[in-house]
Amino acid sequence: MFKNIKNDLPASIVVFFVALPLCLGIALASGAPLFSGVIAGIIGGVIVGSLSGSKLGVSGPAAGLAAIVLTAIGTLGSYENFLVAVVLAGIIQLIFGFLKAGVIGYYFPSSVIKGMLTGIGIIIILKQIPHFFGYDAEPEGADSFLEVSGENTFSSLFNIFDHLILGSVVIGVLGLAVILFWDTVLAKKAKFFTVIQGPLIAVVLGIIFYLLTGSNETLAISTSHLVSVPIPEDLNSFLGQFSFPNFAAITNPEVWIVAFTIALVASLETLLSVEACDKLDPNKNVTPTNRELLAQGAGNIISGLVGGLPITQVIVRSSANVQSGGKTKLSTILHGFFLLISVILIPSLLNKIPLSVLAAILLVVGYKLAKPALFKQMYKLGWKQFVPFVVTVVGIVFTDLLVGIGLGLAVGIVVILLKSYQNSHFLHIEDKSNGKHKIKMTLAEEVTFFNKGAILKELDSLPRDTSLEINLIKTRYLDNDIIEILEDFLHKAKERNIDIKLISKRGIVENPTSFIHFFNDRPKSDLSLS
Repeated sequence: MFKNIKNDLPASIVVFFVALPLCLGIALASGAPLFSGVIAGIIGGVIVGSLSGSKLGVSGPAAGLAAIVLTAIGTLGSYENFLVAVVLAGIIQLIFGFLKAGVIGYYFPSSVIKGMLTGIGIIIILKQIPHFFGYDAEPEGADSFLEVSGENTFSSLFNIFDHLILGSVVIGVLGLAVILFWDTVLAKKAKFFTVIQGPLIAVVLGIIFYLLTGSNETLAISTSHLVSVPIPEDLNSFLGQFSFPNFAAITNPEVWIVAFTIALVASLETLLSVEACDKLDPNKNVTPTNRELLAQGAGNIISGLVGGLPITQVIVRSSANVQSGGKTKLSTILHGFFLLISVILIPSLLNKIPLSVLAAILLVVGYKLAKPALFKQMYKLGWKQFVPFVVTVVGIVFTDLLVGIGLGLAVGIVVILLKSYQNSHFLHIEDKSNGKHKIKMTLAEEVTFFNKGAILKELDSLPRDTSLEINLIKTRYLDNDIIEILEDFLHKAKERNIDIKLISKRGIVENPTSFIHFFNDRPKSDLSLS
């Protein structure tokens, strides 16, 4: 693992600067103590990172759970009662892992996963632009279209210039310029510039700018536009930031409902992030999904026990890790330790980082996820890939992550049904000299109830005085629904003078008296229709 430390160390620093404001912002949006987000980030990095089989995935508190957490804390009466649900959610995730439920992640179409990445990239850009200009009404890390401030994603953009902070803009632009110049020019000049990354320099410049302009009325940045990490006065006050679950609430049915909700949503977000992260990985490593659920479950149990928010694998941090050149899980683990060390030793220094500088870092991350070229690439693949992709992107931008993915998946299923409808059989029509049509219908290898509509339409459209040949040689599975359609067609065939020839591995049958009897009487060893 330490063989790639020259890549993993600088990547972990970038992930740390991305994760810090997100941890704090998600805690704020969740109505939980600010430190609870940091706790979840530390455990997501150190514990989950160590147990996970993902080389590049980064875990921590997720924006997708913020609304659930906010509602649950109010419903359950206290944060301590809510922590019981987090612990139980972790146990449920362990059960999911042991039951090998991780396979669910493989059933999401590639077009939806790519749409998810692009949609998140666009959301990052849209949500970070206000922070870049000093408009910090919405907590960092929010991803829903409707914002807690009462605005939405686009109304925030229109109101930027009513809340513009000149100092934030200046250092945001400077930070963005440094990151882009570092990434596109300096990193190609010498290895040193890949070890010391542009985002770190941008953050250092941000702190220096804040200190130098503190007395300047025009460029000064107030504390409300800086990172806000809780600062303990001593060891006791630091330990006092931890909360512990009230296990007396375990008999409350509401606790169990919240626990199952968190376990399901967190597991789904994790599996989606795993799929997306594996697609971003230049080495195309495949993450063991069941092990990931076990790691997430262990992480949530520990997080709940010490006062942290629920944890999932998060694509924003994971993509920042990939983009920064991370190679192994060491970068994930190190970012967790950096969170821990920094909130203990240098919280005052962290609180001098302008949010606009961190927004600049995230803008670059968002752009790399949502490059315009990807739209062109997906369009070239055809409408069956492009439509689910676009629906997922639009759904994520105008609702939230899970709703957007759900819409994309629904469209993807419709596309599959249409494709199945079209590919259930092959027809070949011949005209004979006596005027009687000869039609050959060759059924696909697997014919299920999805194909009912297409086959029923073809049979109903057959003209009178037709010779129909049904070829089942290559068919390995024939659904009972299809057999019933063929059985019903026998009556129509007699009325319309349609001759039927059935060809299978068992031989040729002319005008079978019953399709049901034919298929039910087949030998057990006949695999062609098993």
